[in-house]
Amino acid sequence: MSFCEYSGEDPILKEYIEKIDYSIVRKGKIFDLYQRFFDILLSFVGLLIGVPIILIFGMLIKIEDRGPILYKQERLGKHGREFYVYKLRSMRTDAEKFGAQWAEKDDPRITKVGKFIRKTRIDEIPQLINILKGDMGIIGPRPERSVFTKEFEETFPNFVYRLAIKPGLTGWAQVNGGYEIGPGEKLEYDLYYIKNRSVMLDIKIVLMTAKVIFTGDGAR
Repeated sequence: MSFCEYSGEDPILKEYIEKIDYSIVRKGKIFDLYQRFFDILLSFVGLLIGVPIILIFGMLIKIEDRGPILYKQERLGKHGREFYVYKLRSMRTDAEKFGAQWAEKDDPRITKVGKFIRKTRIDEIPQLINILKGDMGIIGPRPERSVFTKEFEETFPNFVYRLAIKPGLTGWAQVNGGYEIGPGEKLEYDLYYIKNRSVMLDIKIVLMTAKVIFTGDGAR
């Protein structure tokens, strides 16, 4: 059974996406409806709290290097559907002058303000708009760029299986490793969630995410 929605120009990536085995996804439409209600509710609450935070850190980002406050980047969502994700800018404006690069530990491209907003996940707040639009959910694998999805699929078979469900603002991989874990380890965490997703696991992820936001503990 294939749900490929990828409309990009890379035939190899499209072929990879078409092979996704959706039988690994635990739960069905009722669980998806619960998650959608959960997504909308938390997004509205998050935006009420988050808009002032965006304004404050937006000014700090602007003061630091005069560059743009926000940036958008194309990512792959459920079934390989392409969409733009929005974030507070945490890297220098010339971060990808040599092309797409995977973020690394102590990445020199990260600004001073960027280090803090990445550690506390403040840079992700604008993605609440993506969640309201239905591109993402609160919980799920982090949305990845098509260029990296193709590259990682060739090194870590079944990396595209992460596209079997909606990507998320937070998730099992994020709370267990954050930005610094490699794609192979990320895949293991994401597949675990896809195969075992449940209300209790979602609650655990939300609580672990809250701990990262308020204390920075665990945001490795």
